Amino acid sequence: MNVSQSKLMIKDNHSRSRFIYFGLLLFIGIIFLIIGILISISIGMSDVQFNHVIESFYVSELAKEHLIVQTVRLPRAIIACIIGASLAVAGAIMQAITRNPLASPQIFGINAGASFIVVAATVFFSGLSQSTFVYFAFLGAVMGGMMVYYLGSSGSGMTPIKLALAGIAIHFFLSALTEGLIIFNEHTTEGVLFWLAGAIDSKGWQDVKIIFPWAVLGLVGSFFLARSLSILSLGESVAKGLGQRIGWIRLVSGLIVVILAGASVAIAGPIGFVGLIIPHITRYLVGVDYRWVLPYSALFGAILLVYADIIARFIAFPYESPVGIVTALLGAPFFFYLIRRGKKLA
Repeated sequence: MNVSQSKLMIKDNHSRSRFIYFGLLLFIGIIFLIIGILISISIGMSDVQFNHVIESFYVSELAKEHLIVQTVRLPRAIIACIIGASLAVAGAIMQAITRNPLASPQIFGINAGASFIVVAATVFFSGLSQSTFVYFAFLGAVMGGMMVYYLGSSGSGMTPIKLALAGIAIHFFLSALTEGLIIFNEHTTEGVLFWLAGAIDSKGWQDVKIIFPWAVLGLVGSFFLARSLSILSLGESVAKGLGQRIGWIRLVSGLIVVILAGASVAIAGPIGFVGLIIPHITRYLVGVDYRWVLPYSALFGAILLVYADIIARFIAFPYESPVGIVTALLGAPFFFYLIRRGKKLA
């Protein structure tokens, strides 16, 4: 056996090992997600036994437990999966196009911008339907992102830390405006404070119908961009040398982020840190190829939000707590960890 044949065999064995590893990781992730969904469906103010959970999927004569599962618990779990996947993929895309490990919809002002415009629409245009709020959220997401980009690129140029600081500043500025609208219009913003903390309780099939097409559009679009994002993450000069159209990739990627993050905020409020934590964990597990990073980020994001929603139910049991509280408790230490590595990022 010559040297070239030996190298080829080593390469084939390596490829086979990676395929097995990715398959095993996918299998474990799906199992964890299914278990989380079943737990989410079973636990609440009225506990539902496991056999009733299974029966609710196929019985024709519905008991109270079956109705709870079908009309309340199941759509809530599906919403958690969709929003978790959307925010995680949005964060992964942002980190790819900015080459900034601190990038996420929460930190870069996109969630805050979407929240501000949705609350403003609630105050000034009463009677709007939930589906209409999605378009206001898209507008706010674009506004927040553009403000952060303008502020972060001014002066001596853009650095990851400077962009993150600009995002935090815009986030607090827009959040202050949002709170001001709520304070001066309490009669038209009842329940908004709970929504602003990031909440997926009391979500039904109508909410699933609203967010599902947007999530599919954004997720499928991101998967088509995966190869270009992998090349772009290597640097602009490398991407240009390989014939990539940088401006076009960033424009389409930005639109996808707006769709994913905006639709999520319109339904559940500004749930934070999912888009920051999950892409880092995913890259650690599967590498930097975005053909793997994006789909696994979607899976892990869904897992995170499903289990976070389960934990949120026990914070003030039997009363509901916003899931955003749990993601913030998980994400804040992770963010501080990344800031401590700031010398490598600046």
